[in-house]
Amino acid sequence: MSTFYLDSSALVKRYLTENGSAWLRTLVEPLAGNTIIIAEITHVEVAAAIAARHRAPGGISRRVRDGAVNLLAKHCRDEYRLIATNKTILDRAIDLTQTYRLRGYDAVQLATALYTNSALLSTELAGLTMLAADKDLITAAQAEGLLADNPNLYA
Repeated sequence: MSTFYLDSSALVKRYLTENGSAWLRTLVEPLAGNTIIIAEITHVEVAAAIAARHRAPGGISRRVRDGAVNLLAKHCRDEYRLIATNKTILDRAIDLTQTYRLRGYDAVQLATALYTNSALLSTELAGLTMLAADKDLITAAQAEGLLADNPNLYA
């Protein structure tokens, strides 16, 4: 059993079929026994990505969209540990944008993962692995000392 922190680019793969979806789904499957941690904002980001897939030419149907958004809400309520954004996380995110090539919410995601990892280590629990389908975010996470992996590397 491991602890994983998923940003939106990784979590969306549970709800939309993309490269890396099968691999990611095995990790987040409750029977795998892994702890899945996300930032509260990830719920919004993933819902927006699902809606965008619905609006895209040849995208998913409204029924599929609504089912995915409802399933996401259920998982956020029942399966994931959600981390609220606070001033400490936002201040760290600002600093991260000055050091690494990160978009705003990617910096918030990384700051949240670092904050959570620090909390885990301070209670003598094993650290987490950050999952993101973004090379810049993975590079920054690794530079900050996090274990990180990209689901896009797995079929």
